[in-house]
Amino acid sequence: MLSGRRLDLLDPTPVDIEIEDIAHGLAFVARWNGQTAGDWPYSVAEHSLLVERIFGLTDPAAPPRWRLAALLHDGPEYVIGDMISPVKSAVGPGYKAMDERLSAAIHIRFGLPAALPPKVKRAIKRADTVSAWLEATRLAGFAVAEADRLFGRQNPDVIAACDLALRPPREVREAFVARHAELLAAL
Repeated sequence: MLSGRRLDLLDPTPVDIEIEDIAHGLAFVARWNGQTAGDWPYSVAEHSLLVERIFGLTDPAAPPRWRLAALLHDGPEYVIGDMISPVKSAVGPGYKAMDERLSAAIHIRFGLPAALPPKVKRAIKRADTVSAWLEATRLAGFAVAEADRLFGRQNPDVIAACDLALRPPREVREAFVARHAELLAAL
């Protein structure tokens, strides 16, 4: 990693995890395999910021630790990349196991339980689905009807409260690190 840490992907440990490495990696990983409109790719870091925002909008009473979990929900992708769902399925259970090991190390590093409570995991997944709908319709060329069919109809109030940003990786990285620090300080 750029921090100088050596991360064993098959046996990751929390001491090898640094937020700067996560933010840097995610700021350079493009969602939708880069197939989005705009002058910058829509990064996983930007997506993660949006998912955390949606999570907070849909559950304003959520404690900071679960908002932090929402921000870090795609954390493993800083080293294993973002694969579209059909590819993840084709790769098989090995990908999921690696993702789970990395998630556990990231969670422990930042004071979260290795495995999130199912209720929290489901709430983050719902926020992730809202984000996918927004990204599909605003950046990836999907019609609303098509996005509704794939991701379900979304709450118009939540949709209206969300902006999607396309920023250079440096700006996204800095925003991700700053939001992480705010959430940690609120714990």
